[in-house]
Amino acid sequence: MPASDAIRLTALLSGPDRPGLVARTANWIFERDGNILHADQHCDDDANIFFQRIEWLPAAKNDPAREAAEFQTYAAKKLGMSALVVPSSARPRVAIFASKAGHCFHDLILRFRASEMRGELACVIANHEDLADSAKTYGLPFFFTPITPKTKSAVEKQQLKILREHGAGLAVLARYMQILSPAFLAARDFPIINIHHSFLPAFAGAKPYHQAHARGVKLIGATAHYVTPVLDEGPIIAQDVSHVSHRNNVDDLHRRGRDLEKVVLAQAVRWHLENRILVHSNKTVVFD
Repeated sequence: MPASDAIRLTALLSGPDRPGLVARTANWIFERDGNILHADQHCDDDANIFFQRIEWLPAAKNDPAREAAEFQTYAAKKLGMSALVVPSSARPRVAIFASKAGHCFHDLILRFRASEMRGELACVIANHEDLADSAKTYGLPFFFTPITPKTKSAVEKQQLKILREHGAGLAVLARYMQILSPAFLAARDFPIINIHHSFLPAFAGAKPYHQAHARGVKLIGATAHYVTPVLDEGPIIAQDVSHVSHRNNVDDLHRRGRDLEKVVLAQAVRWHLENRILVHSNKTVVFD
């Protein structure tokens, strides 16, 4: 098997900091004739928590799945750390939630089709039919799930059923203009990434560009974050900004914001699928 096709392992570790952790993880891989390709670490001095991302190529004689399991056991029992080890062959199935706006929807799908993302698109779920024809053109199953306050609970149960049937390992809210209920979030068994059209924590909630224009801001932004029951307060993954001035109206802010939203959301999804993100409390450590 060519080296480029060989399965690599990526471990994300976190736990109490103490001397020798980098050396001990590297030595464990060395003793099994593995080749470390990338390694990075960070220590949160305030919380005394050590974070590491290490990617290596197991020896050809070793079974990657067994080595991944053994490393997780070693990290837990010998280092006192939690570890997630993922093979490069893993391709999580990704579900897209959408409403009417199509910029993030199209951008994300085209990036998957261009093999920029380490995953597979599973389906599209939307509370409007505006993007149904586009989803069909892309060859993606499209599920129209309109929601009203009275039907929200039943519709969310339907959505969860769709996600399970399509094996979703990640859901992406590509400008999905509905708030997921606490019951939905408690029932799901996969992470959810949202794109919010402002530089959080500023201008959370509805119509952030209108809020920004009313305040006369000189910067607008976009924020991708994991979804939690508290609206727009989940761990932040990626952000970016664009300079604006008093000459820009709300339409200008929307136009510039759409460009930011596409790039920021794509970056967050890519980092997640490449196993570059560790969440601690309500913050993230991103090994980019």
